Amino acid sequence: AGEYVSMRSQREMFEYQIGLERDELHEYPEEEAEELALIYQARGMQLDEARRVSRELVKNEANALDALAREELGLNPDDLGSPWGAAIYSFLAFSLGAIIPLVPFLFGLPLQRSVMVAAVTAGIALFGVGAALSLFTGRSALAGGLRMVLIGGGAGGATWLIGTALGAAIA
Repeated sequence: AGEYVSMRSQREMFEYQIGLERDELHEYPEEEAEELALIYQARGMQLDEARRVSRELVKNEANALDALAREELGLNPDDLGSPWGAAIYSFLAFSLGAIIPLVPFLFGLPLQRSVMVAAVTAGIALFGVGAALSLFTGRSALAGGLRMVLIGGGAGGATWLIGTALGAAIA
């Protein structure tokens, strides 16, 4: 639910910003064309050419809105994200992650051993996820893995402390 609301809110904000651009385009087409021209000039285009291109774009509302969203707002109108897709993906990812520390308890091991195996397997899984994420962030795999273990371990430890304080325990 949280991921859906977050993604839906973000999408609504982007749609609102694009709507504001649409309104500005209707009310002030020359000013919007000049804004685009200045953006293109800042990216290296000659000002006369940038003005010609932007005036041509503003003649077609769909093209103008697409250009303004991309260039002025930094948004890709074709890829605003799906709240349902994000919610389903988040649910599946959290479910898979939650199953990992529970697996040792399914094998009938003594409680203390199950807890130890669960902690170790959760740590390995957290490290693996953090190391894998480093492929997309440019960080070292070791730093990414350790950061994930510290954050995940901290969250697990906090959960255990809260459960202990509330009197919840595995028997």
